[in-house]
Amino acid sequence: MHPRVDLRNYFFYIACTIVLLAGIKVASEIVIILFLAIFISSIFSTVLNLLQNKGFPRFFAYIVVLSIFIGATLFTVYIINLSLQDFLSNIDAYQEKLNKLIISTIALAGQYGYQIDKDAIFDTLNVGSFFGVTTTLIGSIGSFLSKFLLVIIGVAFILAETKSSQTKLKMLFGKNQKSFEHFELFSHNIKKYFIVKSFTSLLTGVLIGFMLILFGVDYPILWGFIAVLFNFVPVIGSLVAAIPAILLSLIELDIQTTAYIMVLYFIINISISNILEPKLMGKELGLSPLVIFFSLILWGWLLGIVGMFLAVPITMTLKIAFNSNHQTKWIALLMSDISKQKKRNS
Repeated sequence: MHPRVDLRNYFFYIACTIVLLAGIKVASEIVIILFLAIFISSIFSTVLNLLQNKGFPRFFAYIVVLSIFIGATLFTVYIINLSLQDFLSNIDAYQEKLNKLIISTIALAGQYGYQIDKDAIFDTLNVGSFFGVTTTLIGSIGSFLSKFLLVIIGVAFILAETKSSQTKLKMLFGKNQKSFEHFELFSHNIKKYFIVKSFTSLLTGVLIGFMLILFGVDYPILWGFIAVLFNFVPVIGSLVAAIPAILLSLIELDIQTTAYIMVLYFIINISISNILEPKLMGKELGLSPLVIFFSLILWGWLLGIVGMFLAVPITMTLKIAFNSNHQTKWIALLMSDISKQKKRNS
């Protein structure tokens, strides 16, 4: 005999979820800073524990980790800011060159008997709007980086509280060892996900940056940094990150070189995202494509463009949390990409 299901509980959970999402929408600017501070802290807490295990005093290890984080952040913001200013100052020249390239392409097609309406092409491509969107997108990233000081402060306080937080958790769970083990499993998987994802994103950005330097594309550090960020956005992230660099290559270099760059972009992203990353993540950390799609829509709506970067990490956090408790494992199963597991098992 099946146990009776009380639908009132489900309606209660749905209502709580709606209220919670509404609160996140209203307080999105604060929530973004909080989420980023927590995610970054989960990565650097591993480094902090590693230094302590090597025999470093806790305070010294804390100062070292915080110095590395602040130094890397300030250096990145400085380099990206220089590239942004230079790119935005030259964007009119790039737009003019792209217009000339389109006109010359239309003229070349006309020599082979293909008559193309120039005005229709410009209206369809809407080159000016594309550069406007690109400027707005890059400008929003630069504006967010200027507010990153609050994230740094949040990371500093969270890292300082890591030891006392563990003590508080042990006091909170008390003799309930099973619940404490569930939380430890959740914490371990979260750290594993963020470390692996950060490593693969950084590797993607470095490889793309070096590749663009070798081909002589302008602002390789900027496009490498954007590749790092957009690697957190599945499916469309790699495509969006590649467009500016490919366009600049087409304008400044030639079609053959641009074709090489496109192929290398594809190889780098496929190799890391579809081969290296799944091996490092493990089969238990895969999300269903449908869940990824709706998470991009949901968190993008709630938190703006930063929400699209955080969509998969947040959703993965929820999946790991559900998977860490036997009572909610069924939700984690619904969020999982079972097809990949079947391929591994076959």
